[in-house]
Amino acid sequence: MAISERHAQQLDRTAARPDQQVPNVVEFRGVSMQFNSGDMGLEDATFSIRRGEFVFLVGHTGSGKSTIMRLLIKEHEPTAGSIRVAGHDLAKLDRKKVPYYRRNLGIVFQDFKLLPDRTVHDNVAYALQVTGGHRKEIRAKVPDILRLTGLSTKLHNFPDQLSGGEQQRVAVARAFVNHPPLLIADEPTGNLDPETSIGIMQLLYRINRTGTTVVVATHDHAMVDRMRRRVIELNGGRVVRDELTAGYRQDEVSTGEFGALLREPAPAPRRLPDPGDLFDDAF
Repeated sequence: MAISERHAQQLDRTAARPDQQVPNVVEFRGVSMQFNSGDMGLEDATFSIRRGEFVFLVGHTGSGKSTIMRLLIKEHEPTAGSIRVAGHDLAKLDRKKVPYYRRNLGIVFQDFKLLPDRTVHDNVAYALQVTGGHRKEIRAKVPDILRLTGLSTKLHNFPDQLSGGEQQRVAVARAFVNHPPLLIADEPTGNLDPETSIGIMQLLYRINRTGTTVVVATHDHAMVDRMRRRVIELNGGRVVRDELTAGYRQDEVSTGEFGALLREPAPAPRRLPDPGDLFDDAF
C-alpha cells in the first residue's frame, strides 16, 4: 500500500509506545569478510538493528561501511559469522531467490543508478514492474510516492533534465515505492550540496517514520551530529563505536520540524510495522 502525503502527516503525529517489544531487522554475529587479496573488509562485527530504527554507519574510506552494505544485499558472502535479516539467515537463502530478496529491500546508491532513457515516472514504476506489479497498482502507487518525495511536477522529465538532488529523490522514491521493511542508503548525500542534503535526509526521516528501518552509510559527520540518531562507527573493518548520539530522544516531531532541527541541532524518532512478511517467500 502506498504512503500518501496525508498518511505521512498522520504518522508525523503518531508516537511509538515505549513498552512496545521491538524485534531485530538486522543481526550481525561475529561477521568477518576477507577479500581474495587478503585484506579484511570486516572483522568480527557484532551488532543488531531493531525494527524502525534510523542508523548511521560512519568511518573513513575502507573502514567497512560499504562491505556491510554489500553483505546485506548478498553481493558478498561473509567468511565467518552469521547475518540475519527479518529473522532469516542469509546463508540459507538460495542463490535463485537472491533477486527476489533484493526486490524487497530499498537500496539507494550515491550515483543514483537511474535508467537514463526512462522518465521519472517510469524509473519509479520499473521497481513495481520487476516485482510483478499490475497496471492498476502502478497507476495508484507511482503518483503517490512522487508526491511524497516532492517530484509530482517532474514525472515526465528524464534524469538528465534533473538536478543532482532531484535525481537522488527519484532514487529514493524508487527504493521506497514497495514500502520495504528495510532501506539501505550508501552515501546518499555524497555528491550533493548541504541544503540539498538536508532535503534528502528529511525524506529519509519521513520514510523512517512510516515504519521502514533505515540504514545510511555516510562520511558526512556534521549531518550525523545534527540528526542525533544511532551511530555505528567502523575503523579498519572493526566496530569501534555503537551508541545513540547525545540528545537522542523518543518523542516525535513532524518532518517539517525535523528539517528545522537539521539546521539547529535537536533529535526525533519513528513508528514501527512488522517487517517479516515481505521476506518470507524468499526463504
